[in-house]
Amino acid sequence: MYEAILTLCLAAAGQEVCRDTLLPGYEAETEDACTAQLAARPPAADRAPLVARGAPRCAPAGPALAVTEIAPGVFVHVGAIAEPDAANGGDVANLGFVIGEAGVAAIDAGSTRAVAEGLWRAIRARTDLPVSHLVLTHMHPDHVLGAPLFTEAGAQVAGHAGLDRALADRGATYLESLARLVGPQAALGSGVVAVDLPVEGMGEIDLGGRVLALRAWPPAHTGTDLTATDPQTGTVFAGDLVFDRHAPALDGSLRGWQAVLETMRAEPHDRVVPGHGAATLDWPDGAAPLVRYLDRLAADTRAALDAGERLSEAVDHVAADEAPHWQLFEAYNPRNATVAFTELEWE
Repeated sequence: MYEAILTLCLAAAGQEVCRDTLLPGYEAETEDACTAQLAARPPAADRAPLVARGAPRCAPAGPALAVTEIAPGVFVHVGAIAEPDAANGGDVANLGFVIGEAGVAAIDAGSTRAVAEGLWRAIRARTDLPVSHLVLTHMHPDHVLGAPLFTEAGAQVAGHAGLDRALADRGATYLESLARLVGPQAALGSGVVAVDLPVEGMGEIDLGGRVLALRAWPPAHTGTDLTATDPQTGTVFAGDLVFDRHAPALDGSLRGWQAVLETMRAEPHDRVVPGHGAATLDWPDGAAPLVRYLDRLAADTRAALDAGERLSEAVDHVAADEAPHWQLFEAYNPRNATVAFTELEWE
């Protein structure tokens, strides 16, 4: 398989940083066929703020992300349980896609365009149907900053009705942090995209013979959480409303998250794809560790407040007995305790 690539560069910190980037939609079995497609449909020339070095060209396809088919036509890539860094290139979130009869929906886009390119190749290895939709489950950078690859391919972006505003507020900070964590070359081409299909309450996208049900939730893990359900297989892409092994991250409302999980656990799904951890979890049992953690976080925070502790004192011990059950616990639990303390002190 051949694909089209273009060398893109960006002036950063006084030097030019370049990376060969995938141009989606020109895949072909032979180099000549790929080149013919480039000639018939020249890609857009304006890549600001990036600058092209040379012309688009065809080359053997690069590496695809490893994916598992967890149900017929439903695929998941498992990201590393780690903070983004140069070694993992930002591949730290679970991503997926669902194949219908007329199109494909990608679920989340990863931290970088490079990660999204790997997901694109995984899709192309299994179908040549158009990627008609990209569903973004929430605003965090490890799930959204690879999105430009998919919008360039013509995908419509579905997300929570509040996602545009959240990314407008945080996007620049996310991109600065990404370049620092994974390096400017690995981050090149990543960015924030606009939501085409904002969801407030319930929505759906039709992939042809397969309709995905979208649901925007009240503030929970974040203020922009959205789930995508495939009724055909009983599969729910939960984003970071569900964590497995990776320490949970609270960036919304503790009480809201507990309420959302209570609602979700009452629903008869066959399996749930968490935002981090295993490719799939049985439901509702798969949520039990997260529910236990949030309950402990709430109970310890309330106890600290009742004892008259200050925030600086509480963060050292709130939910500390949960540490053996979660990876990256020290990176996330103090932040969670801070958010919980700030929310619950006003009860």
